[in-house]
Amino acid sequence: MGRGQLVASSKSSLTVLTLGAIGVVYGDIGTSVLYAFKEVFASGHVPITHENVLGVLSLFFWALTIIVTIKYIVLIMRADNHGEGGLMALLALASISVKDNQRLRRVLLVVGVFGVALFFGDGVITPAISVLSAVEGLEIATPAAKPYVVPLSLAVLFVLFMMQRRGTSDIGKLFGPVMVLWFLVIAILGVVQIASNPHVLVAISPLYAFHFGATHFGVAFITLGAVFLCLTGAEALYADMGHFGKEPIRIAWFSLVMPSLMLNYFGQGALVLANPKAAENPFFLMSPDWALIPLVVLATAATVIASQALISGAFSATKQTIQLGFLPRLSILHTSIRDTGQIYIPAVNWTLLAGVVTAVTLFGSSSALAAAYGISVSLVMIITTVLTFFVLRYGWNYPLPLCLFSTAFFFTIDAAFFASNSLKILQGGWFPLVMAVGLYTIMSTWKDGRRLLNAKLRADAIDLTSFLEAVFISPPTRVAGTAVFLTADQGTVPNAMLHNLKHNKVLHAINLFVTVRNHEVPWIGLSKRVEIESLGHDCWQVLVNYGFKNDPNIPKALQQLRGRGCELDAMTTSYFLSRDIVIPTIGGGMAQWREKLFAQMHHNASGAAEFLQLPNNAVVELGSKIEI
Repeated sequence: MGRGQLVASSKSSLTVLTLGAIGVVYGDIGTSVLYAFKEVFASGHVPITHENVLGVLSLFFWALTIIVTIKYIVLIMRADNHGEGGLMALLALASISVKDNQRLRRVLLVVGVFGVALFFGDGVITPAISVLSAVEGLEIATPAAKPYVVPLSLAVLFVLFMMQRRGTSDIGKLFGPVMVLWFLVIAILGVVQIASNPHVLVAISPLYAFHFGATHFGVAFITLGAVFLCLTGAEALYADMGHFGKEPIRIAWFSLVMPSLMLNYFGQGALVLANPKAAENPFFLMSPDWALIPLVVLATAATVIASQALISGAFSATKQTIQLGFLPRLSILHTSIRDTGQIYIPAVNWTLLAGVVTAVTLFGSSSALAAAYGISVSLVMIITTVLTFFVLRYGWNYPLPLCLFSTAFFFTIDAAFFASNSLKILQGGWFPLVMAVGLYTIMSTWKDGRRLLNAKLRADAIDLTSFLEAVFISPPTRVAGTAVFLTADQGTVPNAMLHNLKHNKVLHAINLFVTVRNHEVPWIGLSKRVEIESLGHDCWQVLVNYGFKNDPNIPKALQQLRGRGCELDAMTTSYFLSRDIVIPTIGGGMAQWREKLFAQMHHNASGAAEFLQLPNNAVVELGSKIEI
């Protein structure tokens, strides 16, 4: 292939990735034009005057510029974990950066895990508010449509969640083109309004934002909660970095997404200046009558795409959380034979659907949901800023003054947005906080319960090397084939082996003692996947390493042992697992209710055989009871 062909191929790949980024990464922030500007004036706190409209537009412009462009595009996206982004990847990176300070590491883990819990709360509200705000456009066409907005929104959401099992590999190809059309349409709508009142563009000057804040300090503070809605979805730039890369995400933002958003917001401002009554729903009122229904259809499609991206992100985040040990094993189905990142987790899908239905029926309108929306996202942004400081200071060893200045600047802005959103806790902000606290309780209980369970197992454990030496003084009958014993603690005798010797009184010709170790990095390459150590007598100790984005597959990993002194035949290999039953006890450990919760989660967790992709016809499970 010649150099010209390589350059053409590289440009083609970059174009495809940029198109994909527009479809997946920018759906959430791209559909915020439906409700963000409207919510500033919806409460009635901000009078619709020439100065106020320009001041609000200036706040929108500089919020997008400072938080999205400078914070995320320029700074945060540099903090990649081996090419991966997102709060879970950043948490792992920050945790590794302070690994020598165990107390600080534990604090960061608590903060980061709560941030992940907030992200799942966002996964409930985003589909609800986005689809509701799109379908509400029908009310502009005819007020008679108002009673049907909630049922239609629920119908769209039901179809969306029902489709998850089939995957997004086919329909996903349409995401990019549909979102490109969406951004072009909202840009054109804005340009038409700006053309009738170009004076509105003076709001680009930050002086208008400062003047609005200085003359209406209390009102401006309250308004920040609504202004913040234009930033929802900014986390996706960082979270989806591993899928598309930094350059396509940056190109998409500067070439299409940011200009389109700015033009539309300024267009809404121009319309409201010309007709203050349009503040009721400025986005749809920008549309000519003949284009209103097609615009509602396009807006609904765009919000479905935005919701799909967030649902897919919730599946990926759940898998990573399981790998890092904060959630029990769940059934994970792969929906694509080509892309291993496309997964479907039934338990997460139906839990999200239940949350979304609750949100839509409980709040009933996008305006009511807007009060619930900002608080979780603003908290996630604060947590991201805090974790970034520790990566800059301890991971990259930047000078302390530089780290403090860069993160304190963004922390102050994030904190102001959060403080403003906190005023709406009673109006709906409690909803994502309750969900986050509930999920954090589950995640922390699982982590602490696993720690107690492992400590109990270690206390009762028998050293593997000493045990084998004793066994082979008078060895039991050896039978043909290979036995693979899964053990959580390397170097100890698996309970499954003790039970096998006790009941069957035989030992296989080849015995592997396999421990799976999950690391706080996204990927572990094949060259570092398997470590093997001979214990003599055709017994081997094997360590299998995975990153939190790798798909565990023990049979596939063990194939790498060929040529290293240990030959396995898949047809004669059996996998022995210990199925522990947890018994809560009074005193010590965790609170009684947490021990009961952990025991129930442990009981309901999907089997290790399914999670590790062991062949169903070659698995032997032996149970034991453990008190914690």
